[in-house]
Amino acid sequence: MMGRNFKLVFVLVMAMAVLLEGSRVLGLCNMSDEGLASCKPAVAKATPEKPNPDKPTPECCVALKGADLKCLCGYKNSFLLPSLGIDPALAMALPAKCNLTPPADC
Repeated sequence: MMGRNFKLVFVLVMAMAVLLEGSRVLGLCNMSDEGLASCKPAVAKATPEKPNPDKPTPECCVALKGADLKCLCGYKNSFLLPSLGIDPALAMALPAKCNLTPPADC
């Protein structure tokens, strides 16, 4: 039970960190806020106005190349991605679109 509460607190702290805005770089899994923002259009949930995601930009792929992909894989089943408007399936497909090999267990 204690481990479950710790995970919940950790996820909530991470969600708050991601949602903070400001000039400081918070980053996630070795990706800066700038890198994360450059990838968001390629992983955004579909909307009636925009049913298809954008292709990842070169800036996104450079940021993803420097990221800890195993760390990012840890978010694939998290409620955090959908709550931020990110489609987990698109996010998991992003490394292949940038010609990167995702971790085997992802």
